[in-house]
Amino acid sequence: MKQVGWLSLFVLGLVCGLLLFTVLESFETGKDGLSEDPRDVGLGWAWLAFGFIAQAVFMCRFLVQWIATERARSSVVPTAFWWLSLFGGLMLLTYFVRRGDPVGVAGQLFGVVVYVRNLFFIRREAAEQGGESESEQAVLDNTADAR
Repeated sequence: MKQVGWLSLFVLGLVCGLLLFTVLESFETGKDGLSEDPRDVGLGWAWLAFGFIAQAVFMCRFLVQWIATERARSSVVPTAFWWLSLFGGLMLLTYFVRRGDPVGVAGQLFGVVVYVRNLFFIRREAAEQGGESESEQAVLDNTADAR
């Protein structure tokens, strides 16, 4: 079982490395031989709007976590936090790849792996318990107690 885990991590790291290499190679060099500034790639309004929407989705995860924590009166990370993290992270990753921003790509690639892994654990826990995950159940219990 551990060998499969290490093999999966190796393949994932290889894919991430190749994607990062592709982004780095996509920079065009100017007449002076210097790389083009990622801020000057000339993104249209649609891409700029997509980037802002992606950032908004990504930021909403903190609002969801804050509301869940207030309802539970203890620190809780609901499943919605991880879903918003995943979708927002994938959207930002797409935006950064299009923009040609290797720093943004590297940052989002790692995050996406963490979000998927947490969702995997939540799904496995829910399957073992036959329903909601422990963190979701805590939010539901505390919300019901508050009524």
